[in-house]
Amino acid sequence: MDEVAVAIADPVRRHILTLLRDEPLSAGDIARRFTISRPAISRHLRVLRGSGLVRDELVGRQRIYRLDPGPLAPLLDWLTALTTVDRWGRHLDALETEVYRTRRERRSRGPAEHRREHTA
Repeated sequence: MDEVAVAIADPVRRHILTLLRDEPLSAGDIARRFTISRPAISRHLRVLRGSGLVRDELVGRQRIYRLDPGPLAPLLDWLTALTTVDRWGRHLDALETEVYRTRRERRSRGPAEHRREHTA
């Protein structure tokens, strides 16, 4: 998961992944879409290949790159767990607010009403 996080930390590599999401591309096709040098694109592709996010295949004289989203799954699971905890926190905050509101309403009705509710 750490290699994947490092790989997607760079905006150029994220852009490459977005390009490969739509279609497989050769290294030359990828390099033509950026203003940085072709060797720099090769280094980014090497990092992506090392993380498992990109697979390459030699077709004739060209190396074709394809996205492999599989290694993103553990990172996605971890991020989902973080947002799920936050969602539960909001639900518990809402429940706490409702409990305080109900207690305040019972106190405002007076002691006789309050006692009757506890004896039922």
